[in-house]
Amino acid sequence: MKPAKKVTASAVEKVPLAQRLKAALAALEKLRTRRDLDNLPRFGISAKGALGVSMANVQRVAKTLGRDHELAHALWDSGCYEARLLTAFVAEPARVTPADMERWCHDFDNWAVCDTLCFHLFDRVPHAWNKIRKWSRAREEFVKRTAFALMASIAGHDRDAEDAVFLAGLPLIEAAASDPRNFVKKAVNWALRRIGRRNRALNVACVALSQTLVASSDATARWVGRGALKELTSAPVLRALDKSPAKPRSKAQTTKTPRAKKAAAK
Repeated sequence: MKPAKKVTASAVEKVPLAQRLKAALAALEKLRTRRDLDNLPRFGISAKGALGVSMANVQRVAKTLGRDHELAHALWDSGCYEARLLTAFVAEPARVTPADMERWCHDFDNWAVCDTLCFHLFDRVPHAWNKIRKWSRAREEFVKRTAFALMASIAGHDRDAEDAVFLAGLPLIEAAASDPRNFVKKAVNWALRRIGRRNRALNVACVALSQTLVASSDATARWVGRGALKELTSAPVLRALDKSPAKPRSKAQTTKTPRAKKAAAK
């Protein structure tokens, strides 16, 4: 298959939204396979309206579309699983509002959509931490998972964030560590491990929290703590931290993530 051509912003403006949506869905439809559809339950993904398109092909389609915020909303509203994955790559981070985040988050019904939007979109917006604090107390499983999947994504992507923002997130991790639901506890563990890999200071703080959780009377908290402690005290992680010492960060650097700054500049 020939490399797809990327659509320019000026070209997008000349095409009606309904036509753009139809073309995007048709592009996904063309790449569907039975094998990819059958793989979803194997990966623990229960998705309504799934076509059976691999993530690699979803991203391939995204490259042909470029950033198109109106299309992102239309893709989400289609209800198609792969179209909702595509939203993460098509939405414009600088135009994502708190209301957008709330609406999309409350529609999450599987870990793949949740994590894809966190990893490729939500971690680029300046109000992400406000949502983390709110969603960390949510009752809904995937809303609560979003808080910690987003925390993990920011910890992995925002190199300029000060340690203080992550230290403030540790009490949220501790409070949620006893939630036994599968998709919540895994995200809580992920966030703790990812923060502890940023630098030595955060590693020390996360190891201390992990030890506290290991000593808990709650089985789920012990599970979260053991997994994080094993990784964060491992020789490979400690060697990597020694090779990448933390650099002082200024408050000006943390106003927005690098991705959000880039998006705002477009």
